[in-house]
Amino acid sequence: MSTAIVWFRRDLRLQDNPALDAALRAHARVLCVYIHAPQEEAPWIPGAASRWWLHHSLRALDRQLQARGARLHIARGATLGMLERLAAASDAQGVYFNRLHEPALRARDGHVLQALRARGVHAQDFNASLLVDPTQIATAQGGPYKVFTPYWRNLRAQLQPAPPLPAPARIAAATVDGACGVEDLGLLPTIRWDAGFESQWQPGEAGAQALLEAFARDTLDDYPLGRDRPDQESTSRLSPHLHFGEIGPRQIAWHLLGEPRPRSELGRAAAEAYLREIGWRDFSHHLLQHFPDSAQRNLNPQFDAFPWAEPDPAALRRWQRGRTGIPLVDAGMRQLWATGWMHNRVRMVVASFLTKNLRQHWLHGARWFWDTLLDADLANNTQGWQWTAGSGADAAPYFRIFNPVSQGERFDPDGAYVRRWIPELAGVPAPLVHQPWRDAQFLQRSGYPAPMVDLRASRQAALDAYQRMRAGDAPPRARKKA
Repeated sequence: MSTAIVWFRRDLRLQDNPALDAALRAHARVLCVYIHAPQEEAPWIPGAASRWWLHHSLRALDRQLQARGARLHIARGATLGMLERLAAASDAQGVYFNRLHEPALRARDGHVLQALRARGVHAQDFNASLLVDPTQIATAQGGPYKVFTPYWRNLRAQLQPAPPLPAPARIAAATVDGACGVEDLGLLPTIRWDAGFESQWQPGEAGAQALLEAFARDTLDDYPLGRDRPDQESTSRLSPHLHFGEIGPRQIAWHLLGEPRPRSELGRAAAEAYLREIGWRDFSHHLLQHFPDSAQRNLNPQFDAFPWAEPDPAALRRWQRGRTGIPLVDAGMRQLWATGWMHNRVRMVVASFLTKNLRQHWLHGARWFWDTLLDADLANNTQGWQWTAGSGADAAPYFRIFNPVSQGERFDPDGAYVRRWIPELAGVPAPLVHQPWRDAQFLQRSGYPAPMVDLRASRQAALDAYQRMRAGDAPPRARKKA
């Protein structure tokens, strides 16, 4: 009776899981394994918010497996050594897993494949996390893309939505001794700062499926116009579920575009618009695949000479705590701390404020997001910060600086988003909600801080810095790493 190990990582689902499906088709018994080895992800070891989600997602997966006659075997230690020990203990002939694309993990996984095969174990990996594997997309010259639109045109032509692989009804399970419990991993915080997470999220495959159903039923048609409105519930909020693989992008594509369900022309256009945003996630992984140093260094080397301001811990703390005095920025940062998530339009605004108005290096922001976002994905996080900073791919032909006042007036016109997250401004008149400093008496009574920088002057300083970089006369200290 042949046995296989299915090595779960960030593919914590049973439906449309190609590694699990292949193992069940080829072997009589399966040992479902999760190995906790965060040190192997250095220098980007998962942050506190990600660990919270992982704890609950592992518990949810174990419950699903138990309902089908199996268990999740949780282990700690060096990955390769643990897989070899588990394969020997279970007499496993095969190890199946789905790919991760971060540079450190891609190198680790290549070594695992090679070592297992050398020992006579059938080892196989699959794509479960992206629409198309990054190695399958190339320019006409065979190189990587750096501009999204032609990349998406290529990917969309390859993508044919197909029904997801079904979840198994039963799993004939292999078992070995020595498993530890989820609680033994120490993933939850010792000081309860996560209370707001529990009211907002349901980690696990069931939570992901429920969100997708609700989005497709109630929100999709409004998505193209509403997705930039943080004051409205117009996005799917699937990003943490996607990051942990509780749902895959191909499942979403099938649900929105492939299933034989009636959908209006407006609905199909909205589904295509949403799928295009999922394509940005693939694009970020494409960039990280081909430019692995971009998780730490500027993708555009010209920005190595950008004259960043000296690191300012006090300014960084005000930004982190939502005390900058700029309402849309502060609302976003407070939403992030309370819920582990931030609306995408606001993510761009808070990143622009840090990198342009405060001229702090984008890595300072990327590290904070990495620790506080539930959907902290290395490719999305670092490429998104580089896009806003101007050092990344697909940059505009000008130095993009978001004005948080005009962005708020356009996308939060009544101030509902700002008032939700900044109670000090609950009583401010609508015309002033995005610039309360115009009423000095109200600002003094409210307890809300005055702006830490002048938006117009700091914008001009950022433009001047950009021009100095282009002229090649940035000061030597600007060339130091953050």
